[in-house]
Amino acid sequence: MGTPHILALCGSVRAGGFNKKLLDLAVAEARAQGAEVDVVDPQVLAQLPIYDQDVEVKGWPPLVKELRERLARANGLLIASPEYNSSIPGGLKNALDWVSRGPERLFPEKWAALMGASPGFFGTARMQPHLRQVLSSTGAHVLPSQVHLPRAAEAFNTDGSFKDEARRKEVAALVSSLVSKLKG
Repeated sequence: MGTPHILALCGSVRAGGFNKKLLDLAVAEARAQGAEVDVVDPQVLAQLPIYDQDVEVKGWPPLVKELRERLARANGLLIASPEYNSSIPGGLKNALDWVSRGPERLFPEKWAALMGASPGFFGTARMQPHLRQVLSSTGAHVLPSQVHLPRAAEAFNTDGSFKDEARRKEVAALVSSLVSKLKG
């Protein structure tokens, strides 16, 4: 199938947030494994208008059009997201709503890997089933393995690397599974 092309999304728009750190480590691993990775700036999610079919009928807003084009070029997704009120952050859900619309279906046959970090004890274990359900409904294939990073405030060194080698290996294994699926 050639070189895997992954679109990477962070569900948090916080500068220096735990999920951005987690995504950065996963992206570096994917690139080390030979994948091309297109990282969406988290601020794009913050700037997207709320999905509205009346707006869609008039034409895709420029940021939506760009995000849809980037997704169309990818054959896989790598998503790191926190959980808000035990579910998907609104910005990430809104972005998925926009890119899942339209006459052309952009998700079928794409593989997705899910990760999440939180300062609490659950490590996004409550959010990820919701995200898995949303992605599955679009036709995406979601890897059965996932990464939950609880107590994220204690997980990273000041340079952004993991303090615990086991966590690094867990992320590397998830990324390896995704890259392997994309290579077919």
